[in-house]
Amino acid sequence: MDKSHSGLVSALFCGRALICGRCFKNFATYALTMTPLRIHRLPTAIAAIALLTTLSVDPSSAFAPGANKSPIQSRSQTANTIFTTSTSLNALGVFVRKAKEADVRKYCQDGPPESVLTLLQKIKDTNKDEVELPTELQTLLTKRKGTITIIAEYKRKLEGSGFITDVLDPVLLSPVFREFGAAAVAVLADERTGGCTYDDIVAVVEEQDEALGDVPGPLPVISSDLIVDEIQIAQAADSGAKAVTVTYGVVGEEKVQQFIKDAASLGLEVIVNVGTAEEAQGAVNAGASIISVTGVDGSDNKFAVIESLSIPEGRKVCTIANILAKDNKALEEVEEAWMCRDKGFNCVWVSDALYKAGNDPVEHPGAIISTMKAKSSVKYASPKARSGKGEGAREYLGDILM
Repeated sequence: MDKSHSGLVSALFCGRALICGRCFKNFATYALTMTPLRIHRLPTAIAAIALLTTLSVDPSSAFAPGANKSPIQSRSQTANTIFTTSTSLNALGVFVRKAKEADVRKYCQDGPPESVLTLLQKIKDTNKDEVELPTELQTLLTKRKGTITIIAEYKRKLEGSGFITDVLDPVLLSPVFREFGAAAVAVLADERTGGCTYDDIVAVVEEQDEALGDVPGPLPVISSDLIVDEIQIAQAADSGAKAVTVTYGVVGEEKVQQFIKDAASLGLEVIVNVGTAEEAQGAVNAGASIISVTGVDGSDNKFAVIESLSIPEGRKVCTIANILAKDNKALEEVEEAWMCRDKGFNCVWVSDALYKAGNDPVEHPGAIISTMKAKSSVKYASPKARSGKGEGAREYLGDILM
């Protein structure tokens, strides 16, 4: 079992043959804090238990009309099932999707702004067969071979470690991302997992708009939320976002295809998060022009997800590598970004790694972005720290930025 989840089963479950009410509540609390990235990283043993707990969730509670029905069978049908990795991940996808659907349902009950409802109606009224898919972000993220673009994600909470104590406000970090060379800014617009809301998207969009006419100019803003319903796409557009993220393992191919067309009707692009080669191909088949490999550690494993992609003639697909933060003070994430670039990825998505050193004058978020974009190679240089305190990394970053 992954050491990051060591002891989790014993902590969440009492060990009885059947899942009791207390255990279900424990797991529900844990699952509601999971980001889409962690879905792909949970061990099969926990995911199998998650499948049992989701059996008690009523599939009819899905918010969206025509939403994918839960693939979960009855207790008697699953009694002798051997849980595979894909089954486990699908089970967690269902569980997380239902949690998000509950959030969306509450948002709708509270009464969305009229501007959001107007955009939602536009989605419903648009003839999806005639809508033209926008490509502005895809073009921006795809540069010449041997270079890499950066998506910098703003968040207030680090995965598994709570709120960031010294993170700057979005209006202060937004220009840092722009001035140090990011191609786009993402905002983790899920309050439970990222500590941000759609108000943070608005704040970043407004700050970026202030750079109109400057060099560098405004960056496009991406709404990084767990999309389960088209009203979230309308909400993102109303906030000024130019793109949204959709997680294949949570909604499936049919919904990915629908959300791509829904977003296009409002002029938004979709980045599809995938964690396996099968999901990547399914995303392409659904019409995705941008896919992001998430929850996969190591450049080799990331490349394996896209290596055998079959892309129809005449279509282009931008590939993004989501860089997972390492649990140390070194800068291995920078090295991994270089390796992903050398393997042919067009872009890297960097999140937690930006905030490892807080607002350190050398290892601040802008320095990380600038170093990832540097034309260095692991063959000739390394950003890793040579001591336990990170001095080697500081010296290397200083060289890059001078």
